[in-house]
Formats: sequence, C-alpha cells, structure tokens
Amino acid sequence: MKVPLSWLREYVDLPAATAHEVADRLTMAGLKLESITSYGHDVKNVVVGEVLEIEELAGFKKPIRHCKVEVGEATPREIVCGATNFVPGDRVPVVLPGGVLPGGFEVGARKTYGRMSEGMICSERELGLGDDHNGIMVLPAGTPIGTDVVELLGLRDDVIELEITPDIGYALSIRGVAREVATAFGVAFRDPADVDVPAEAEPSWPASIGDPTACDRFVLREVRGFDPAAQSPLWMRVRLSRSGMRPVSLAVDITNYLMLELGQPLHAFDRSKLTGEIVVRRARAGERLETLDHVVRELDPDDILITDESGPISMAGTMGGLETEISDGSTDIVIEAAHFSATGISRESRRHGLVSEASKRFERGVDRELPLVASWRAVSLLAELGGASVQPGVTHAEVEVTPARIAIPAGHPAAVAGLPYSKEVVVDRLEQVGCVVTDGDDPAVRSGGVDPTGVVTGGELAARLAVTGPDMITVMPPSWRPDLTDPNDLAEEVIRLEGYDRLPSVLPSAPAGAGLTEGQRLRRRVGRALAEGGYVEVLSYPFIGADDFDHLQLPADDARRRAMRLANPLSEDEPLMRTTLLPGLLKTLVRNVGRGFGDVALFETGAVYRPRENAPAVAPVLGVSRRPTAEELASIEAALPDQPLRVAVVLAGEFERSGWWGSGRQASWADAVQAARLVAAESGVELSISADQHEPWHPGRCAALYAGDTLVGHAGELHPRVVEAYGLPPRTAAMELELSRLESRMPGPVETPPVSPYPVATQDVALIVPDFTPVADVEAALRDGAGELLESVRLFDVYAGEQVGEGNKSLAYTMRFRAPGRTLTVEETTAARDAAVAMAADRVGAHLRGA
Repeated sequence: MKVPLSWLREYVDLPAATAHEVADRLTMAGLKLESITSYGHDVKNVVVGEVLEIEELAGFKKPIRHCKVEVGEATPREIVCGATNFVPGDRVPVVLPGGVLPGGFEVGARKTYGRMSEGMICSERELGLGDDHNGIMVLPAGTPIGTDVVELLGLRDDVIELEITPDIGYALSIRGVAREVATAFGVAFRDPADVDVPAEAEPSWPASIGDPTACDRFVLREVRGFDPAAQSPLWMRVRLSRSGMRPVSLAVDITNYLMLELGQPLHAFDRSKLTGEIVVRRARAGERLETLDHVVRELDPDDILITDESGPISMAGTMGGLETEISDGSTDIVIEAAHFSATGISRESRRHGLVSEASKRFERGVDRELPLVASWRAVSLLAELGGASVQPGVTHAEVEVTPARIAIPAGHPAAVAGLPYSKEVVVDRLEQVGCVVTDGDDPAVRSGGVDPTGVVTGGELAARLAVTGPDMITVMPPSWRPDLTDPNDLAEEVIRLEGYDRLPSVLPSAPAGAGLTEGQRLRRRVGRALAEGGYVEVLSYPFIGADDFDHLQLPADDARRRAMRLANPLSEDEPLMRTTLLPGLLKTLVRNVGRGFGDVALFETGAVYRPRENAPAVAPVLGVSRRPTAEELASIEAALPDQPLRVAVVLAGEFERSGWWGSGRQASWADAVQAARLVAAESGVELSISADQHEPWHPGRCAALYAGDTLVGHAGELHPRVVEAYGLPPRTAAMELELSRLESRMPGPVETPPVSPYPVATQDVALIVPDFTPVADVEAALRDGAGELLESVRLFDVYAGEQVGEGNKSLAYTMRFRAPGRTLTVEETTAARDAAVAMAADRVGAHLRGA
C-alpha cells in the first residue's frame, strides 16, 4: 500500500513530522515499512507561463514550434517546443534556465533548430505527475502567471509504502493508515467515512441477495447524464499515480480513488446494458463469463457472481464482465458497493488466477458499514466532476449480522505480555482501535457460546484466565476490524499500541525434568558419530517420483512401491512421499559429483512413509470450531502412514584422501557396513552381518544387518544398473538402517563397565576357512569359544593365495584377554584361544594356518 503523506494530512493533524518519523511510528505499531519515495524535492524554478505567439518551423521531420511565453518577467521567453496540443492564450508550466526537473534534470538556455530556446514547456511526465507524455500540460485558464508550479500543483510529497499482511486488511486504505498514524502521534483523526448520507426510501435498480453465505450487504446507486469526455482532475490523477494506480477515465478513477481512500472496492455498470433484477448468487453448472481482460472463464459452482436476467455480469469482488463495462459513450451509470464473503472471494481469486486490488481487500476483510457511504461519495463525485445528476433512491439488500462480542479478563493482555497494564490502559487502547468496551461479563459470552456470526467468542479462555484479575470486560470490535475474533487478538492490540519495545527480553524458565528423550539423544549421537567418521549431513525433500522405484530396480511386488500420493505436490515429477531415504541421497551425490566434488560421503536421518494395510484412502477433514473427539482423532490416526525413522549413507570416490602422505583408499561396501556399525554402537546394540540379496544393492556385495533376530537394514555396493540409472560414479556404496528398530532394542541407561587394573594378554590366530564363509560367523564362533575372559576380538588381515589353497582364505585375528581380579597366566590365555579355535573349527570348518 503506497500512502502519500499529503493525503494522510487531510485526515490527521500531524505535527511537523517527516515521512521517516511517520514510518518509524507505524513500524512501532506493527506495520511493516517497505520504502519511502520522495517526489518534487529537487524541482526548482518552474513557473506558470502564458503562450503569446506560436511560429511553426518548417523543414524538419517532425512539428517544431517557436513560442513566445510570458512568465512574469520584463520580457517574454522564447522557447522551442515539439508538442502541438496547446494554442496561444494557454497557461502552461515553464522551466526557466537554471531550473531543475525531477531526477536532477537541469534545463538551460541553448540554441536548437536554429532558434534560441530559453527554457522548456513541460508535460505531466516531465513534472513527475504521471505517465502522460502525449503533450504539454495545459493549466486552467486564469492561473496566475509567474506562480511557482511546485506549490501550485503540490509537486513536493513523500510516499510511504507499507507491506500489508493478511491480518490488517484495514490498512489497505488511507482511512486505515490515517487512524494508525493518529493513534501513534496522539492527535485527532477525521474519518473520511463520517459523512451525512441522505435517507432514501425508494430503491434504485432492483436487486437482491440470492445466497446469504456469499454476500450480506449489497448497495446500488444510479446517476444519469454523465459526460464521458470529462477528465479526471489533476489532483486525483496525481494521487492515483503516486498510490500505484494508473489513471484511466473519470468514472473508473473515482471508484479507484474511493477504494484507496476508504478501503471499499466499487464497481460501475453501464445502465443501458443491464437487464432486469440484479441477483448476487453462486455460479451454476456450465456458466461462463468474459471478464474485462477479454478472457472467457469457466465458472465454478463456488464462485460468487453478480447476475441479471442475461446471466453473469461480474465476478463479485474480483473482476467485472466485459458486456456491462463503462465505455467511452456511457452516460447512465449504476454504482455497486457490497460486502462479500472474505473466504469466498479468496478462493475465487486463486481458483481463476485473478488477483485484483478489489480481491486483495475483500479477502482480508472490508468494513461492512462502508457500502452506503462509499456509494454516496461515488455518485456525488460523478455529479461534481462529470456533470451527472444523482437519481433519487438507493437499493440496499442486507442480511442481518449480529456483531461479535468478546469477554476477557482486563488482566489478560498483561498476562500475555508479562507487563503490568492497568484496566484503564487496556480499555483506552481498545477504544482507540475502535472497540466498544463495557464493564462486566455477558453471560452468553462467558458460557463459551458461539455468536450468530460463527465466531468463537472466547468465554472458555476468559474463565480459564480469570485468575489474572477480578475485572471482566466485554468488547465489541469495530466493523472495520473483522480480524479481532478472540481474546488474544485484543491482547495483541493493547501490546502493540503500548509498544513492542517495552516488552522485556526474558528467557522462559525451563520446567523441571524437561530435556531430550532417549530417542532424541540417540539421533544426536548418531549424527555426531557419522560426522566424526567423515560423513556430511544433508537434508533432502521427502518427495520422490515413480521413476525412482524403477531406477532402484525394485520388484513389482516390493512394499517400497506402495507410497502416499500428495494432493498438491510441489512438482508433478515427485508426487509421492518417500518410502526410502536413498533417492534423495543419490540425487544429492550426483549433484555434488557434477560440480566437481568427486569424493563424497553423505548421510541423512529422517522419516520414511509406509502406508498401512487397510488404511482409509483419505483422512477426514475436521472443523476448527471445537476440539476433535477421541473417535475423530483415532480416524485421522488410522489414515496416517507408519513413519519409522531411518538413517542412510552413500559413498563414492576416495574415502581416505590422497596427499603428500601417500595414496588414499577408495570407498567400498565395507565402509558402508562400518557406517552401520558406528550407528549401532551409539545405540548400544551389536549388529550381526550376513550376506543377502536385496535391491538396490549388488547381489554379491550386499550385507543384511541384524540386531538379534530383527532385520534393521542393508549395506553394500549398489547394483550397476542403479549406478547407471542415476548417473552415479562406479562402485558407489550405500547403507540404510531403521533407527526406530534400534531404538526399541536399546538396553536402557548405560552402566559404566568396570575397568580391570590387571594387564591384558594378547593372542593372535590365523584361521583358514572356505572363501564363501562370512567373517561375522567366524568372529561369533571365536567369541563363543573363548568364554568370559575374552575382552575383544579384531580382524586385522585377510589373505587369499597359493599358500592357503584354491577356494580358501586366511583370516587373522587379534584376541585380547583380561581377568577382572587377577593377572592371567600363559596357560589360561592359551587354553581360551584353543577353545575359540575349536569352536570355529566345529562351526565353520576353520583350521589354524600352518597347522
């Protein structure tokens, strides 16, 4: 909303305040400043002149005129001009030599087209008054010669531009901003809507409201004998231009001017094109309307229309119809002002992609009491400026609406802000907003009932907050503040007018016993462990497409292909909720590799969404007027998918980097398995690893991850077809593990194990096993055979070659033994080692290398 400061001063007795001071006060009141633009402050030496003589210069490709202009000096000025829309005797604005036009453009005397030009005759655009550059600006006859044009036309002005949020629609008008300025400076406010409207008993044009949910007030007034050639006065064109609207014609400019001033959109119909009674109703199936932008629109049954006997003539509150628009020959005009449903206009505007100045105001809430006033102002200006005669009578169709009433404790704003506000301050601030405040408590409101407007009035909250003070007040918000619907809205008004800068910066006290849950601690520990292990965390959108299932080579009956479809996806290419973390990670890896980062190790923690069997296809949509019942909450819960938490990693390139210290090491399936072990270690759960075949991993390089008998994930090298489908580097590895299953198996509070003060005894063993034997099976056999004295076992070498025979491999382990209360003997450690080897021989057919 662009607000000229000169327009504000008409309704507010502002002190000698600059635009920046006004903007600061508005900012303190909660309005957001976008910019401040100054006009005309650099303009100087521009006066009114009278054209005495005009000599047409021949021999040029365009009309050139040599003019003698009287400017109130001893002798007339000679000025060369290319415009042809003025004649001798006209009064025009003239920039004298040494003068400056908007933008710092200096004008001097110079020779041009063979003649001396001592200044410049100006157009509206050159003076910064608008976009009209078709000819010279001709001033009214009788304008005093030599008068300073800057003062005459009010060229000097400042425009404050505000960003209007959806909850302060009243500020989309000079009236609304002026009221805020008056409150901020503590000065008087003159309401432009405070005019005497004559009482009219007879209707103007017949009209009715066909759907009370679409419109609750509809007003029509009529003028005849309007002069279509009448021009909008300069002051109106200047204000429209500086408020961001282009002047069009007098009839249109008047409706736009009053919309900016009062906040009430208006529409003008050509009376000769109307047929029969006007009815405000919803659209019917198959109806169409060609709007003013020459687009034929298919209407939705929820659209709000203004119709006559011919059918739709306007999309209410959004855009008029082409058939009934004001044309260059319109002399009889019907002015319409109405109060439409805010939600209805909002949906209509978005449904058709039509965002107009009118719809922006209606969807934020317009003052219901304005249609009578605004329509009277409109016909009065059409009569005053356009020579029309106002026809007696007014059509006023209305649906009765009971004003909302809100009961609150007088101490509620203080309880919200944490500052002491007296009852007198609360009442005074609410009355400044325009509320009617009465002492006491309306029983209907206190009971938590709903008033006829459908607004919950907050009695339940009032009763709950009664401890903040014994005094109750009942507040009736003004008609121009439909956003005030509950006690917290009223508290916000008091707080912002008292000053946000007065609110103390005090951190709330943490309640006793609060803190992170075990699950939250686990997620943080997992993130730290993977980061310390060389992985970088990423966050990707939880959306995937059907192509991702094919790229991952998932079978047709794979459960991961059953995904939730979004009703309004951000992208049609990714309309599904993810059932695995891998697609997002793989696409991020490809993006990094494409930008020159070939050595990548990424991880992500997040939920996946797995639809439940026999779940409802659509979740119920509940209202907000009351708390849902337990049954309603259960029905919503039944429609939601399972959302287990998972962690996944992907690796490509070098996992250990090359440098001056030597060559690095390429990432492999083993690193993906180790990442799973890092995650499991943070949960205190030990993983067992076994070979598996599971898409999208390579069938010969895929490990299944088990916590006890529970499958928790997979790790390994991705299938070459997956690598090709996503464009990944060769031998890319990945791991995906379900944290929720690990969390359920956590042992609880960790107890610190006792540390033995006695020395450790180390034994190394090298076992030869068939090359298809899983390392995890060998390690498990060694642990079980060694008994309680075994502290740890670690694989430090794998060898395959002639020395161990074809089809075999050698696994070398370091076994550490320690007793809690004594020093172990050589005989004890040897016996434990031999028992471990014997168990491995029995389970997997292992035998000592060299034996």
